[in-house]
Amino acid sequence: MDTIMEIVKNLDWTPLFISFKTGIIATVISFFLGLFAARKVIHAGERVKAIADGFLTLPMVLPPTVAGFFLLLLFSKRRPIGMFLFEQFGIKVVQTWLGCIIAATVISFPLMYRNARASFEQLDANLIYAARTLGMSELQIFWKIAVPNAGPGIIAGTILTFARALGEYGATSMLAGNIPGKTSTISQKIAMVIQDGDYLTAGVWVIIILAIAFCIIVAMNLVAGKNMKNTQSW
Repeated sequence: MDTIMEIVKNLDWTPLFISFKTGIIATVISFFLGLFAARKVIHAGERVKAIADGFLTLPMVLPPTVAGFFLLLLFSKRRPIGMFLFEQFGIKVVQTWLGCIIAATVISFPLMYRNARASFEQLDANLIYAARTLGMSELQIFWKIAVPNAGPGIIAGTILTFARALGEYGATSMLAGNIPGKTSTISQKIAMVIQDGDYLTAGVWVIIILAIAFCIIVAMNLVAGKNMKNTQSW
């Protein structure tokens, strides 16, 4: 017990802070992009919807290292986009914290998009028609009618998105690397200490992640419970 307490006292909490900062920013980006994409897709034709949905959901089913490989090709300074960003704006993505954010956003975005789309598709169309007859613009309808009524699903999607971004490892390692104090996330830290044979420190980090994950699951269940409180059990 004393050994575990000593490890906790000597832990470098920087990877956890990096993971939280990355997860928060990636979640904010995914939130707005997910709502926008969900709104556009549900109003598209069947063929466009099928293609767009497949493209937007693809990062969720691909191995993270595969997504990281494509991101590395896209943002490398030897490639057109990466070269353009670096030469014109001085923006470097590979092996930077920006790379962590981009990788986490790409991997977690499908969870926000899928939950938002499912929530929007279950809305009562009469609410939208009534709002239009009252003269509300489409933007007002979206933010004042659609989003609040789809709130529980959107909140659940936001929580899942944050959880996925917080624990992202594969794509982040490929794009941002593992630079201590800059791009080293908690998932990468666990992998490193295991490689060094320090299973006790790895176990402490795992317990911390389990506690965070448990809190996230409880929060998601509370949101779902509020949505179902007026529904009778069968």
